Amino acid sequence: MSGVLDVLEVPRERVVAVLEVLRRRGETVATAESLTAGLVSAALTEVAGASDVVRGGMVVYATDLKSSLAGVDADLLDEHGPVHPRVAEALAAGARLHCAADWGIGLTGVAGPDPQDGTAPGTVHLGFAGPDETAVCSVSLEGDRHAVRAAAVRATMEHFTRMVR
Repeated sequence: MSGVLDVLEVPRERVVAVLEVLRRRGETVATAESLTAGLVSAALTEVAGASDVVRGGMVVYATDLKSSLAGVDADLLDEHGPVHPRVAEALAAGARLHCAADWGIGLTGVAGPDPQDGTAPGTVHLGFAGPDETAVCSVSLEGDRHAVRAAAVRATMEHFTRMVR
């Protein structure tokens, strides 16, 4: 039977390594996911012992939930829409704050097949908020909905691994 890491083609070693770094430091992580609807949390928690470092996560697929649950400023959403680098950064900060974690990860984007508010399918913004730094990475991914969402999870794990090392 395949797990989420296999289905998404996320290297298990990468997830194990990032969890081990966080565990060794006594740090925790939480997510606020739109595009991926919980897939990053699922990937992180597929590894045994993840409960030592994964605090939780929010699926904020609807725009209003980005504000009401994750704390993204409503004016930011009104001005830029839900798919924007600053929204990803705010989602990460909200996950960190509302889940009382050391690290927050936020994702927003368009899986397709159609554009959303003029934003092309495959546009993805990844936000990271940590104890001493925040970062945003924007990527353009190709493929159908599954391919874009799976690639977004892989990109998140790659960037987060670099941030925590």
